[in-house]
Amino acid sequence: MGTIDIAPGDFISDMALDLKLVIGFVVVTLAFIYVPVINETIVRSALGLVMLLFVPGYSLIAALFPGKKDVDGIERAALSFGLSIAVVPLIGLGLNFTPWGIRLDPIVVCLTIFTIACCLVANKRRHELKAEERFSIDFSKAYDELKEEVFADKAPLDKALTIILIISIILSICMVAYVIMVPKQGEKFTEFYILGPDGKADRYPTRYVLGDQKPVIVGVVNHEYRNVTYDLVVSLSDSVTVTRLYSERLTLGDNQTWEKKIDVKPDRTGTNMKMEFLLYIDGNMTAPYRECHLWVNVTAPLT
Repeated sequence: MGTIDIAPGDFISDMALDLKLVIGFVVVTLAFIYVPVINETIVRSALGLVMLLFVPGYSLIAALFPGKKDVDGIERAALSFGLSIAVVPLIGLGLNFTPWGIRLDPIVVCLTIFTIACCLVANKRRHELKAEERFSIDFSKAYDELKEEVFADKAPLDKALTIILIISIILSICMVAYVIMVPKQGEKFTEFYILGPDGKADRYPTRYVLGDQKPVIVGVVNHEYRNVTYDLVVSLSDSVTVTRLYSERLTLGDNQTWEKKIDVKPDRTGTNMKMEFLLYIDGNMTAPYRECHLWVNVTAPLT
């Protein structure tokens, strides 16, 4: 077997078109995720699904099988879907054990690094082969190659498997398109929560001296699939009296989050008094839509 000379600069400049398109697709997807205005369009969802369900698997297949005869085109496409479905959850599982967790930014970064790294490995391995042995896609002849793949002189079982693969790929694409075009509306609800002054679900202020003013963080997240006007009321009640300590009106769009640190100041002394955080919706003040509460003790100041 003869040696293969690779001229300086060929490694990147001679990168196959399919690998360049994969890297270009990743860059375009990042733009539609993070650039304002365009990241609110349906294109973001479409590119994101392709990024999750096809691109990582294709780049991995390219790295594993650099040769033209290793795996044919239809099998590459089918394996790209299958490996993507396997790789993405594994990346998510790994992120779950890191300080970053399973969030958008860490997932995007990891998928980007994984995809580009696989493309570079695939490019290197292809350059280690003779030019005529490297896998590449001639897009101008793609239809003819697909037709030849399906209708070539093969055993009936091989033809059947090839047709099944093609149908599976087409059905997958159609299902993805359906999910994008007809998104299912989930359950309508509103998140309502209170946190301590450190932004955590502990160290709530429950002991006051009359005249003290202590902060509590209140959060509202709208998942009602519409703009909603809320009324937030903080009240203090015992067995006899109910007084309002704080109130505010806010309007949130769908999926919008509101979080604010408010200072609460009890107006009287007492033990085991109920400090209620009440959230009303659409101006209906007859019954709270969501509620949280703390049991507080308020003592008189020392003289």
